Amino acid sequence: MSDGLGTRAVHAGLPAPDQGAPFLPGPVLAAPTHLSGDADPAGYGRYGNPTWARYEAAVGELEGGEALVFSSGMAAASAVLLALLEPGDALVAPSDAYPGVRTIATEHLEPRGIEVRLVPTDDAAVRSALPGAALVWVESPSNPGMDVLDLRGLADAAHAAGALLAVDNTLLTPYLQRPLELGADLSMASGTKALTGHSDLLLGHVATRLPARLAQLKGWRDLHGAIPGPLETWLAHRSLATLGVRVERQGATAAALADLLRDHPAASDVRWPGMGGVLCFDLGTQERAERFLAGCRLVADATSFGGVHASAERRARWGTDAVGPGFIRFSCGVEDTGDVIADVGDALDALGG
Repeated sequence: MSDGLGTRAVHAGLPAPDQGAPFLPGPVLAAPTHLSGDADPAGYGRYGNPTWARYEAAVGELEGGEALVFSSGMAAASAVLLALLEPGDALVAPSDAYPGVRTIATEHLEPRGIEVRLVPTDDAAVRSALPGAALVWVESPSNPGMDVLDLRGLADAAHAAGALLAVDNTLLTPYLQRPLELGADLSMASGTKALTGHSDLLLGHVATRLPARLAQLKGWRDLHGAIPGPLETWLAHRSLATLGVRVERQGATAAALADLLRDHPAASDVRWPGMGGVLCFDLGTQERAERFLAGCRLVADATSFGGVHASAERRARWGTDAVGPGFIRFSCGVEDTGDVIADVGDALDALGG
């Protein structure tokens, strides 16, 4: 009988029990190591670290493939986009993708002779752009639109067209969605957010079942130095043990909050994909959105998402997403659900209808 994902998250990547040793050994802090005789990349810290190896084993187990850890989510995304595409290739990516992904596509890939096809996060739109593509990059659910794609169907269609499918799975984590099991070739996530969940580090990873692609990504990381700090990686591994507990509480709060928002006259355009701890809604104007944020007692006015503290922000302030001035992205924390609902309800009531 296979253990559940919550149990596996607690135990993944841990070494065999050793009398007197901690469950999770501390970070290995070393640039060079003792190395006599012939040259060996293992003697220099840019090429590998036991702390990374344990965390990669843990994440790979949850993803259902082999994982490679990077210094941030953007480092992981950059590795996929820049290492796996060549001049003459075509990339299909969302027109509403994470802003950094769009910037890489238009300012770095296109000038190097790679065709970029930016399309909405919509199954039909992605399928229509597939002919001749080498790589399809999608977010599902999308951020901040919360649009959901048929990943299994898109994987089949992409492969039939001769393309790889890469999925940004940051919002859901492998606890709620495992893209590789749905047919994707690459699963990428920013560990900065829900995967580590404490808002105290930057990290990213890519997982795959394709050894040749993993080797390409590893070569890219070695050469470009997009490596994580051992302490950050150790903190991330420590945080995996509570992944299931955190994600389930965040999802329960999001479900209750979505119900509140749909029934409240102050809010409109409530978007929640039915899982995960992030949802979005519109309060109409910048002034109303800022009053709401100031009126919340428990909810931090902050960017990013997925942490143990409830947070929210007015997304239009960044100017990177096609949203209205009163559009709110809300990230549920692990506070008691009733407390968050009461806090948000009071702030909404103060706005009026």
